Amino acid sequence: MKTTSMFTALLVLALAAGCTREEDGMGPAQKAGKAVDEAGDKVARELRAPLEKADEAAKKLAERAEEERRQLAERTEEAREKIKDATEEAGRGLQKATGKVGEKVEQAGEKMQDAAR
Repeated sequence: MKTTSMFTALLVLALAAGCTREEDGMGPAQKAGKAVDEAGDKVARELRAPLEKADEAAKKLAERAEEERRQLAERTEEAREKIKDATEEAGRGLQKATGKVGEKVEQAGEKMQDAAR
């Protein structure tokens, strides 16, 4: 807004001054055009640094997000492996317990048969 108002003011001043050339060979419209170009360049220079900072911040944020995603994937895989190992261990423990229960039932059956004789 500020820049647009400045451009408009310069253009109006240049037109009001007339169209005669001055010593430097530039007429008022050329001077106004030059002033507009210079003002545009200044605005572009002033905006470049903040835009570059914002771009760099966005890149860093994306890198951090990717690192977090990678770490989460690793932790998820580690958790799956631990669950798998625990499940296998529980299965082995259940088989062992089942075998012992079977032995005890067999022993109890033999004792009952011996007592019945």
